Amino acid sequence: MLMETEAGFINLWSGNGGIMAKKKKIARKMLLNKPDEFITLTSRLFALAIKYKTRLSYGLSVLIVLVIAVAGFSYFSNKAETRAFDMLEQGMQKYATIMKKDGHDKAYLAVEKDFQTILDKYSKKDAGKFTKVVYANICYNSGNFDRAIALYNKALHDFKNNRSYENIILSSLGYSYEGNKDYNSAIKYFEMIASGSDSIMKDEAFFNLGRIYAAMGENEKSLTAFKKIISDYTDSIYIRLVSERAAGS
Repeated sequence: MLMETEAGFINLWSGNGGIMAKKKKIARKMLLNKPDEFITLTSRLFALAIKYKTRLSYGLSVLIVLVIAVAGFSYFSNKAETRAFDMLEQGMQKYATIMKKDGHDKAYLAVEKDFQTILDKYSKKDAGKFTKVVYANICYNSGNFDRAIALYNKALHDFKNNRSYENIILSSLGYSYEGNKDYNSAIKYFEMIASGSDSIMKDEAFFNLGRIYAAMGENEKSLTAFKKIISDYTDSIYIRLVSERAAGS
């Protein structure tokens, strides 16, 4: 559920992570209790994300965005949570390694049981919730859009009280439906972001609406969406693209 440009991915990686990290501050007392464990976990996850940050390994970025926002709160909550996060990290690393060598399809098949085990055992834990998002991305990358949609919908329920997380998942649902050539459903999810109260990912939502409407031959609606970026999101990474499109219309 990825944008078509590397720049789009970088925007999500660097921009939204900082915003969402502020949503839930890590308790100082928790960090002081087990600083070595916390630092080890987060540093390993960041190292993985940086190493494998490509346009199609979006699941790694989503995990970091979510984990860092709640790590101090959840990682030390109990042993089951710790074990689940360890399993998730191992699954991510295994997937990324195989993906780099053999591609997304083989990597998906190689880790399918690993991720399903986490979901079966720890679905209610925070790590299980994050696993739904990461595994959904893996399914998306392998072209298994139906499975991705099912997982994203479950994750949407898990994060229903946090609009920032919801927008990530809504966007992912939009990309997944687009992958299935169900453009009307894709538009519905991008519209939910565009009409929502949270500003996170709105410019991307309008860009995707403009792009999909253009593909459907709805040129007037496409232009309206692009002009919304020009008028309201002047610092968007898409501003030059949509400006050129609007100028050529």
